[in-house]
Amino acid sequence: MGPDIVSPTAEPADLQLGWSRGLSLTTRILAVNLFVVALLGAGLFFLDSYRVRLIAERELAARNQATFLARSLPLVAFKNQAEYVNKFGQQHQSRIRIYNQSGVKILDSFANQRPTYVFRDPDKEPWRKVAARGIDKLFDFLVGAQVLEPFAEPKMDNSQAWQEVAQATPERAASNVRFAPDLTHVISAAAQSDDQSYYVLTTANERDIRLFVRAERFNIGMFFLFALGIGVLLSVFLARTIVRPLRHLSRAAVKVRLGRAQEVTVPRLPSRRDEIGMLARALSDMSIALRQRIDATEAFAADVAHEIKNPLASLRSALDGAERIEDPKLRKQLMDVAKADVQRMDRLISDISDASRVDSQLAKAKFEPIDLGDMIEQLLQAREDRGSDNDVTIAFARPRRKIATVMGEDVRLERMLTNLIDNAVSFSPPASVVEIAATLAEDEVIIRISDEGPGVPPHEREAIFRRFHSERPAAENFGKHSGLGLAIARTIIEGHHGRIAVRDRVDGKGGACFEIALPCAATATS
Repeated sequence: MGPDIVSPTAEPADLQLGWSRGLSLTTRILAVNLFVVALLGAGLFFLDSYRVRLIAERELAARNQATFLARSLPLVAFKNQAEYVNKFGQQHQSRIRIYNQSGVKILDSFANQRPTYVFRDPDKEPWRKVAARGIDKLFDFLVGAQVLEPFAEPKMDNSQAWQEVAQATPERAASNVRFAPDLTHVISAAAQSDDQSYYVLTTANERDIRLFVRAERFNIGMFFLFALGIGVLLSVFLARTIVRPLRHLSRAAVKVRLGRAQEVTVPRLPSRRDEIGMLARALSDMSIALRQRIDATEAFAADVAHEIKNPLASLRSALDGAERIEDPKLRKQLMDVAKADVQRMDRLISDISDASRVDSQLAKAKFEPIDLGDMIEQLLQAREDRGSDNDVTIAFARPRRKIATVMGEDVRLERMLTNLIDNAVSFSPPASVVEIAATLAEDEVIIRISDEGPGVPPHEREAIFRRFHSERPAAENFGKHSGLGLAIARTIIEGHHGRIAVRDRVDGKGGACFEIALPCAATATS
C-alpha cells in the first residue's frame, strides 16, 4: 500500500487565479496575446499628439513668416512691394494680405496671380476620400481632439473680420487654425508692422498635415492587423499544443476515475519534451501503476479468499463431525483439528494484516540509524532462550560495531530478519548450520543468510517472493506457514530502498543463500 492521498479543499494561494478562474485556458491565451497587440494598437491614439506638435510647428513657422514680412516690407520700394509679396506667397505656398491702419485691404497676393492653394469641394471627391474623412472624424472623436471651426472667407475682407489680426502687435504675432471644407488644416498668422501702419495676414492650406497623419495611421494600422493576425495564429497554436493535449489527458483521467474500461490508454506524447510531455508520461505511469495496484489488490483479495477457505472448510468439517460422533477420543481429535485450524486462520489473518499494512506504515515511518549487527545478535539470543531453533545451529559472523548500520524502522527490520531466519531454519535438516554474515561493501550493508537445505531452483527464485507461495518441507505440519513471510520480508526491504535475491551458496555447498543489500546509514542520509 502507498501513502495516504489527501485532496485539500482549499486552493493554495500561489495557484489562485482570482477573477479569471472562470475563463478557459484558450481564452486566457488569446486574451494575453491580444492584450499585447492592443497595446500596439494604442499607438494609433498617440498620433493625435504627433498631429498637435506638427500643427504647433506650422503655426510657429507661419507667425515667423508674418513677422518677417511685416518687418521687411518697409525696406522694399513701394512700387516693388506687390511683386515682393507675390513672390513671398508663391515661395511659401500661402496667401498674403496687407491691411492698412484703418483695416482696409490694400494688397492681396491672389489678386494678380494664380492662387497657391484651392479648397476642394468634399461633395465632388471620390468615395475613398469620403471614407478617409469618416475615419478621421472617428479617430478625432476617440482621442478627444480639439474641434476646429470651419474656415470661411469673410464677406467683407477687412482686418476686423480676422481674429488673429485683432490679436497681433508689433512685438507678438498671432495665429489660428481652422478646418477647410475637406477637413484639411488652414493655418493663418497675422503680424503688425513696427510703426503700426499696416497688418500682414498669411493663410495656407496645410494639406500635408492630414496626409502625414493618415499615412502614419495606415502604417500603424497595417502593422496592427499583421500583429493581430500573428497573435491569433499564435493563440491558436498555443491552444493546440497546450490545451488540446491537456483536454485529452483530462478525459483519460476521468475515464480512469470512473473505471468504465478495464484498460484506459493515457497518451504519453513521446515527441513532447516540455512540461506537457512530462505531465502526460507521469499520468500514464500513474495510471499504469494504479492499474497494477488494482490488479494486485484484486489478486490479493482472491488469494486471501482462497487461503481462508481451506481452514474454514476443515474447521466446518471438524465441527460437523464432532456433533455426530459420540466417541470421546474421536471427538477430541476433531476438536484438536478445529483448534489447529483456528490457529492457522489466526496466523494467516495476522500475516495478511501485516502484508497489507507494511507499505503504508513504512511510508509514514521515521527512519533512524539501526546497527544490524546488534539487532541480529539480540534476535539470535532471544531465539536461543525460547528454543525455537530446534536442533539447528545458527552461526553469526558478528561485524565490528557501527559497521552494519542502516537507516530504517527497527520493528520492520526485525520482522524481516525473523522471517528470513525462520525460513532458513524450517528448510534446514537436523544438526545443520544456518550461517549469517553482515558486511559493508562500498555504500551498502550486505547480509547473507545461508542454510543447508534443498536450495531453490533457478526458475523458482522469483516466485518464492510472491504472496501465498508456499513450497514447504515434506516433514513440516500443514498450515504452519501462511506463505507470506518472504513476501513481507521483500516488501520491507524494498521499503528501505534495498533489494533481496536468492543465490547458491558462495562456498559451493548445497542449500540456499538469501542476500540482502541495504544502503548504509552514511549513504542514506547524504
